[in-house]
Amino acid sequence: MKAEQQYIDLFTQYEAMICQHSAEALNAPRAKAFADFEALGFPTRKQERYRYTEVSKYFAPDYGLNLNRLQIPVNPYEVFKCDVPNMSTSLYFVVNDAFDKHDHPTAQLPEGVIFGCLKEVAETHPELVKKYYGKLADTSKDGVVAFNTMFAQDGVLMYIPKNMVLEKPIQLVNILRADVNFLVNRRILIIVESGAQARLLICDHAMDDVNFLSTQVIEAYVGENAVFDLYELEETHNSTVRFSKLYVNQEAGSNVLLNGMTLHNGTTCNSADVTLAGPGAEVNLCGMAIADKNEQVDNSTFIDHKASDCTSNELFKYVLDDQAVGAFAGKVLVREGAQRTSSQQTNRNICATREARMYTQPQLEIYADDVKCSHGATVGQLDEGALFYMQQRGISLKEARLLLMFAFVNEVIDHIRMDALKDRLHLLVEKRFRGELNKCQGCAICK
Repeated sequence: MKAEQQYIDLFTQYEAMICQHSAEALNAPRAKAFADFEALGFPTRKQERYRYTEVSKYFAPDYGLNLNRLQIPVNPYEVFKCDVPNMSTSLYFVVNDAFDKHDHPTAQLPEGVIFGCLKEVAETHPELVKKYYGKLADTSKDGVVAFNTMFAQDGVLMYIPKNMVLEKPIQLVNILRADVNFLVNRRILIIVESGAQARLLICDHAMDDVNFLSTQVIEAYVGENAVFDLYELEETHNSTVRFSKLYVNQEAGSNVLLNGMTLHNGTTCNSADVTLAGPGAEVNLCGMAIADKNEQVDNSTFIDHKASDCTSNELFKYVLDDQAVGAFAGKVLVREGAQRTSSQQTNRNICATREARMYTQPQLEIYADDVKCSHGATVGQLDEGALFYMQQRGISLKEARLLLMFAFVNEVIDHIRMDALKDRLHLLVEKRFRGELNKCQGCAICK
């Protein structure tokens, strides 16, 4: 039996239960998503964005799903202690794919701001969710997105009203918790209205040493002259598989920073689609991956310059050790009429062993004549000359390798616009390279 069939049968049998434990706004697109999934199935290697990831094999095993929305017996505020110095955040949790409803004094937001359970907000503010949910994530184009839309019953909604400046960052911690191999489907809907400013940090952690498979779809709408930062940090373990889809739509004059960092994982397949829909919009899209053993990190990006006078800067860096595999595919499309576009795409990679593998494919597609666009990619090893120079000055080979790798990825970390998080990540990356960091040091459940 193909991997798709077990989920087609599952949805057919339990569709009523899935809908019963969700909200009408989330249920509305399920039927179309199911039809799209039946037609598409899981993506294959013939598709450009999945050339290096065999999706169906990760969905083939038998996983548990919490379709009946049973309460998970854990209070994350009691087991998770974030110890990032000098970083004050409004802290929230998702346990598997359900928004955690425990109250916490740090989770205090200004009047008008909404950050909470997507299912409940869809019931109290149905028009808000209906207007945005599923509008960017097209189920007819990607089988994983269709799959997620079929099964997602809850998630998170972030709403920042017009001209609201949110001084304190919001931190969302995704915790994977199960006693058996488990599958979760998360949704995150972000709405930052015109003139608003906000920052969101999303951290992924795995509490138990079982096989986890997670799908995640994030839709972000950023209004005119709004400023929005999204940071994603993955620190799980070698038995986790993650498929994450990020969609961002930017209006005129908006400024967005997207920074995704993979420090520990099993197999990760991330994609980001950014549409610069209004003149003067700017996006900085960054990524960093540190992988060893048999870990795999696959990032694909698509930046669509629809309007004139827009800017996109893209920087991805990988450090691969042992038998790790990395992949990067980045495409920038400059449409006709998108004059005075400025776009730069850079992918730099280090394979620390002969067994590590990196695949990279930067692309530019331009239909305007007044543009400044460039792209480039390199795959190499550590600079032997620099290693020799450092050893001549009394630095051990191990320490010299560490210092060079640390300096290599620092450029991505330095794009972060939160000083406390930037300082903490410098420390975490150094510990990762030294082999001292197996899981997040700020998480009590990981100690």
